[in-house]
Amino acid sequence: AATMVAMKDTPTIANHLTAHRQKRGFSAADLAHRAGISRQTIYAIESGSYVPNTAVALRLARTLEVNVEDLFALPSDAPAAPLPTEQVTLLPQPDPPRAGDPMQLCRVDRRTIASSPSPLPWYLPTADAVLLGDADAPALTAKTAKGTVQLFHGEYDLANRILVAGCDPGISVLARHVLRAGVELVVAQRNSSQALALLKQGVVHVAGTHLRDQASGESNLPAIHRLFARNSVAVVSLAVWEEGLVLPPGNPKSIRSVADFARRDITIVNRETGAGSRLLLDAHLDRLGLAGEKVRGYDRLAAGHLPAAWQVRTGDADCCIATRAAARVFGLDFIPLATERYDLAIRRPHLDYPPVAALLDTLNRASFRRELEGLGGYDTSAAGRRLL
Repeated sequence: AATMVAMKDTPTIANHLTAHRQKRGFSAADLAHRAGISRQTIYAIESGSYVPNTAVALRLARTLEVNVEDLFALPSDAPAAPLPTEQVTLLPQPDPPRAGDPMQLCRVDRRTIASSPSPLPWYLPTADAVLLGDADAPALTAKTAKGTVQLFHGEYDLANRILVAGCDPGISVLARHVLRAGVELVVAQRNSSQALALLKQGVVHVAGTHLRDQASGESNLPAIHRLFARNSVAVVSLAVWEEGLVLPPGNPKSIRSVADFARRDITIVNRETGAGSRLLLDAHLDRLGLAGEKVRGYDRLAAGHLPAAWQVRTGDADCCIATRAAARVFGLDFIPLATERYDLAIRRPHLDYPPVAALLDTLNRASFRRELEGLGGYDTSAAGRRLL
């Protein structure tokens, strides 16, 4: 059978918490109680599966009366040990697998089978209820509206759910990892401008955004300062990604830059008004003096990075502007145009909401960072960093 490499999780931050805890004569439960965190968190840190955020690290150092650097250290300059590999059996699939393809592993009898997951959700959506109403009911607009739903279950618990609006495909990776802490992300697919508008209305906990200010080159903070009152919103970095031209494999029409969009043999798919990808396209068109109406497909819209890349994958468009991650999902070519930071904006009162705190802690987990980097080519070195 065909084989390929599968990577397993290893810690990336050296920690000496166990030694200092034992030196003080504390059990894991004692230290957890004194530092105001859970015993499970102590176990996870000591095993190397969890990298604590700044607040937790400071609490531990203060409790043990040592410096943070005594407890945690970056790896030395010596080459890191290679990640483990494993020989697996590839599940047959219509398209031949490529290096870098994501794989899910499952043990079947004595063999480890690797299956390439579909990038499209070929299943019924997860739901708690259905909306009631007739066809004459007014359409929902940018403003909130009232409605009635019929529940599938008589009782349900919403205490550990977070509503996140955003367009980053990597949110699905965050959702899987935060679920380990008993927190469920409800993700509303919205572009960056729409997500921030929903946060301003107070109807979501978290807004994901990648709005790059053309004047300063700064990501997100200028837009957030314009929209929100001072000190009303916290901003935490998720990752740095690349946006650029997403093209069919081999780039058959030899597209090299946005200037090629003026060609009559090129049809693009665009994003809706307010999307960061559309703003990036418009900035390039403005510099070129090229009007949108001169570009074939400019008014043809896709609601997200993956839907846009899918149209390139199926041949319905020759190009779109999306992230490198979207290109990788569908095995498409990519020409970078800009590096941007994708941030999470959170109303400050929600920082004390336990599920949001669990989400922020997850951003510091080595396992989450490694998966996001491996699947989407993200730079997660600043994940979890408080920017505002």
